[in-house]
Amino acid sequence: MTTIKYSVPGINCNHCVHTIQSELIELEGVKTVSGDSATKEVVVEYDAPANPESIESLLAEINYPVKK
Repeated sequence: MTTIKYSVPGINCNHCVHTIQSELIELEGVKTVSGDSATKEVVVEYDAPANPESIESLLAEINYPVKK
């Protein structure tokens, strides 16, 4: 399992975190998703076929793009 942390500036509240968790957990291979509205960070644990590109793409699609 791989763990990756993202900075997501669009997170403003716990509802944002819930939306991100609900969407990412549906991505095949994603095992856990946690987020923090105070630090605007999201931590994702995943296995294949999920990968950083698919996770980042989904975040952008739901209007929570990753800060690079």
